[in-house]
Amino acid sequence: MVITLENYRGIVDDVVITEIYRKARRLYNKKILNINSTFQGGGVAEMLSTMVPLANDVGMDVGWRILHANEDFFGVTKKIHNSLQGDKIHLTERKKDLYFQTNENFSVYTHIHHDIVVIHDPQPLPLVKFYKKRQPWVWRCHVDLSNPNEEICDFLRPLILRYDVMIVSNEAYVRHDLPIEQRIFYPAIDPLSSKNRDFPEEEFDKFLRKFIPDYDKKPFMLQVSRFDKWKDPEGVIEIFRKVKEEVDVRLVLCGSMATDDPEGWNIFERIERKYSDLIKSGDLVLISLENNFLVNALQRKAAVVIQKSLREGFGLTVTEALWKGKPVVASAVGGIPLQIKDGYNGFLVDPEDVDGFAKRVIDILKAPELAALLGKRGREIVREKFLITRLLMNYTDLFNELSS
Repeated sequence: MVITLENYRGIVDDVVITEIYRKARRLYNKKILNINSTFQGGGVAEMLSTMVPLANDVGMDVGWRILHANEDFFGVTKKIHNSLQGDKIHLTERKKDLYFQTNENFSVYTHIHHDIVVIHDPQPLPLVKFYKKRQPWVWRCHVDLSNPNEEICDFLRPLILRYDVMIVSNEAYVRHDLPIEQRIFYPAIDPLSSKNRDFPEEEFDKFLRKFIPDYDKKPFMLQVSRFDKWKDPEGVIEIFRKVKEEVDVRLVLCGSMATDDPEGWNIFERIERKYSDLIKSGDLVLISLENNFLVNALQRKAAVVIQKSLREGFGLTVTEALWKGKPVVASAVGGIPLQIKDGYNGFLVDPEDVDGFAKRVIDILKAPELAALLGKRGREIVREKFLITRLLMNYTDLFNELSS
């Protein structure tokens, strides 16, 4: 389906549709370019896959390019990503050279003649260094910057200072030690994507039977996330063990393997080995597949959705579950508290409190009326604050200012 703004009528008010068209008027002759490091896997690629065609539909000229890099490069940038979220890092001269050289190589055969350039996350951050700057450059950082390693901040600071604007996902991520204009844009979901739109119930049922044996025999808990240490999949399994002492459930962990995240398979295989008994019994189901319809089906059919992140830039998997009217129990970290008001449309728990997580999950499983109420409220919050049309307005406002 070709994405057009008209498709969102009935989901958002006509006032919103009209306002987007109005804001786009002054950008009709402007060329805007997005650059990130992967076409699929993760929220950045998902948002761009909707934002770019929508922006073009309303009259802008917006493109999207992918940084070309090898596994060694992504090994370095994953360490940079982790250190921005608080990990220690040891950047040797060889790793620094690889980081810069990959970006310089890309710049040689990637010509930029656009009016505005938007760079997403740390992987292509150095690109600004290898072009004669003739236009505003924006750095959109999607990671949790609430407690970064200062060594990596010092390393990246000269690059960031070359940018005109830095966008983050949360007030807590604003870096007051950076004398650069900083904006806060909440990420958003596309309610019409195959991951989020409605389908007939029987299609979901038929599809899930391929992945979960006897899936409709008992309820299941769900976490949808990359297999990443910050998503703490082993901690989710410990919560599940405690829940199962009181309620007969199973656990599904579903995550895609993004090309810019080389750690994912190592974590997945470790869980396979360590919890083989749970897998054999059918109590634990591991899925590593990039399939939006599968995620849609899982989120709609789950009895409760978990997000036990230790760090979280925003948490679009939480947004997705809320949109589908699901009760969510999640860590009170990063951008998750922007989406969940504890006790109103879900539950927030300290990420280290396994017992607290288990109690909230059990409360939901034992009270269907509570689950329904939380889900109804969650969907309305997403409609109000976290749909892609609102994000498109954020960007058109910024682009208009930069073009003035």
